[in-house]
Amino acid sequence: MPAKRKLTMRQLRQMLRLARDGISVRDIAERLGIARSTVQENLKRAEQAGLSWPLPGDLTDEALENRLFARAGVKQGQRRRPEPHWAEAIVELKKPGVTLQILWEEYRAVHSNGYGYSRFCELFRSFESRLSPTMRQDHIAGDKVFVDYSGKKIAIVDSDTGEIRQAEIFVAVLGASNFTYAEATWTQSLPDWIGAHGRMFRVFGGVPRLIVPDNLKSGVNRASFYDPEINRSYGMMAAHYGIGILPARPRKPKDKAKVENGVRFAQTCILGRLRHQTFFSLAEANAAIAGACERINDHVVRRLGVSRRHLFETMERPALAPLPGDDYEFAEWRFVRVGTDYHVEYDGFFYSVPHGLIRAQVDLRATSRTIEIFHRGQRVATHQRRYGGRRHGTDPDHMPSSHRRYADWTPERFRRWAASVGPQTEGLITAILARRPHPEQGFRTCLGVLRLLRDLEPARAEAVSARALQIGALTSKSIASILANRLAAQPARDPEPTAILEHANLRGPGYFH
Repeated sequence: MPAKRKLTMRQLRQMLRLARDGISVRDIAERLGIARSTVQENLKRAEQAGLSWPLPGDLTDEALENRLFARAGVKQGQRRRPEPHWAEAIVELKKPGVTLQILWEEYRAVHSNGYGYSRFCELFRSFESRLSPTMRQDHIAGDKVFVDYSGKKIAIVDSDTGEIRQAEIFVAVLGASNFTYAEATWTQSLPDWIGAHGRMFRVFGGVPRLIVPDNLKSGVNRASFYDPEINRSYGMMAAHYGIGILPARPRKPKDKAKVENGVRFAQTCILGRLRHQTFFSLAEANAAIAGACERINDHVVRRLGVSRRHLFETMERPALAPLPGDDYEFAEWRFVRVGTDYHVEYDGFFYSVPHGLIRAQVDLRATSRTIEIFHRGQRVATHQRRYGGRRHGTDPDHMPSSHRRYADWTPERFRRWAASVGPQTEGLITAILARRPHPEQGFRTCLGVLRLLRDLEPARAEAVSARALQIGALTSKSIASILANRLAAQPARDPEPTAILEHANLRGPGYFH
């Protein structure tokens, strides 16, 4: 072991120059701010090494240090005691509960004349410092997976149109083994982001303790060192797998060095090696990406002497928590407010909740099959998700008692009732229903209008309806005003059917069914 050096190389050079100029040991010590014994010791070392001022011009600080402080009898680069296999020690240290103290005790049990604990740690850190920056991080097996999207994209050609579409590349790296997973997704949106996590966990065959994502908006709503705000849907996915989310700190690249290295891999081993291939589907691209991942995971790490896959299979996979029985089904969460008609809107369709929650804020969970509504953590409604047909999904149990008796009303029923009065009244009711975004929203108006007209003679009711169509009076209040002011007393020209349609502002034939 080299002797401990007490002076910098600059001080040593100055000390030799001052000694050459005949300065006393006392004065040299005073000028350099060191002890006289230190000056005497180092001048003696220089004399034994055959060094004096001026020093050779090509003598570097490193060479000077070796000349002065190398221990006699020990060849540089050789150890005086048996050493452990440092690569194996690196691997063992990543296992849960393993420390340098334990490794040193096991080493001394085999080599009783081996190094002491402090020298053992010093040699271990020296070996560790020669590894790549990614490998030098301390990560416990099964502890973390680092995830991010590569900034570069992969081109996919539509075989029918020839259109080129760019796909994103999702990259994940396990902390201890550096086992790498990558896949292409069309976007960085929440469904693709969460779906990539589920497929990643299936490949791993388990889940680590923590996910470390970059601050991608799909996963982190608000980046913060102290209190990051995790996206609700992303958090529910993590809860399903029993895994925590620990976003990397903003502008702290060391927090995500693993995945940054994985991103560089994606750009070289995937984009670089696959640049001459043409892909016509996302599945075809992912098959090629999987092959690139196999190559990198099977490649032997130079200083460790084993591959990432070997480390994963022997060390990391056994430390992963088991997968849940079912894969996570993507669900989007939203905060919505209940309307005055006790319905909430999602993707253009309306779903009922108990009428007592009118104007309340609720949580809506939407999957590809169901819509669930929660209030204060309690599920209050479940509906089958709608993609077509009637825009309102109403559970009769959610209606006020005064509304339930009208639950079986339909636009056709109102049209039949109006037709029994006459064609003008039927046209008026058709126009009222058609002017509403949803026919159901016009049911109360139709009911009010027909009640106003039911006590009139049919001819009088028809005249009122014709007048209402002429002036576009399509509310029960307007009909009541026509009756009160006898505005339909004079015979009115019957409007043409096309005029009825124009006043109705119809949006399509579906409103007449």
